[in-house]
Amino acid sequence: MITQLPSKILIIGATGGIGKYITNAIVSAEPRIGRQISIFTSQATATSPAKQDLLFSWKSKGASIITGDLNNSDDIKKAYSGVDTVISCLGRNVLASQIELLKLAEESNDVQWFFPSEYGTDIEYDASSKDEKPHQTKLRVREFIREHVKRVKCTYVVTGPYLDMYLTLIPTGEDAGGYDVKSKRAVIVGSGDEKVGLTTMPDVGKLVVAALRHPDASMGKVLKVQSLVTTPNAILEEFERQTGTKWTVDHTTNEKLREVEKEKWDANNPLAALYTLRRIWAEGGTLYEKTDNEIIGLTPGDMEPLSAVVKRAVNGEGY
Repeated sequence: MITQLPSKILIIGATGGIGKYITNAIVSAEPRIGRQISIFTSQATATSPAKQDLLFSWKSKGASIITGDLNNSDDIKKAYSGVDTVISCLGRNVLASQIELLKLAEESNDVQWFFPSEYGTDIEYDASSKDEKPHQTKLRVREFIREHVKRVKCTYVVTGPYLDMYLTLIPTGEDAGGYDVKSKRAVIVGSGDEKVGLTTMPDVGKLVVAALRHPDASMGKVLKVQSLVTTPNAILEEFERQTGTKWTVDHTTNEKLREVEKEKWDANNPLAALYTLRRIWAEGGTLYEKTDNEIIGLTPGDMEPLSAVVKRAVNGEGY
């Protein structure tokens, strides 16, 4: 096991929704992490006009770009050459591909540390977690790691829901809750006084960097971390404070949320997973007696406050 700081880091899924925050935090870290940072991406992404500014900003900070096919084992083996640490930021629709990535990492001569894409809701929070439909792919990845990954050490950075996304009121899924700045309207699940643990998307990157800086505390561990604990009503109050006006508020009961959740799954509606996750969060599935922030060197003052994320939302600076 390595207990020193990583030397050569490979990031997979860097330009995705959460990947760009994690990658930006790693390549921008001061003091620098690692002697070499590489980003593995598809040729299509590498040449996409929409991604050029992002990739250029990382290359200007010393990162190198490796192009290849995520499903081509030879491309992955080549990318792994000389790499001691792999950071996966893959999105929900390709999480299963991590099983092959982990298999190849275990077979490699170089990879010693792997961060699966576990950012988000705790998939092993309690006994009921194993039955939640959105968790199933991540659970299969964890099972593969337990049964087949022995040499490589894995670190799970479990952040709970992303606060930036939690604020969003989806027009076709209003019953799941959220906040709409344009109409000054909120839909709150439950009474609004129930606590929720949340992490801002920039802080996800900060937490991964902190885990990389503290291998003795994080290697082989499930890190349960977050930016803050708040309530839907406290979020509403912050929106009202920053916009200088009272908002219209509707409520969804937990019972109604469960009812609509079932309807969405029965109809194979793509929003079904959102309803399940919102229900888990509303029922306390993000709360811990103590988080692991401190063991990787982060205090509450190091994390973004609620006001900063609400300000971005008010200013239209979405994720």
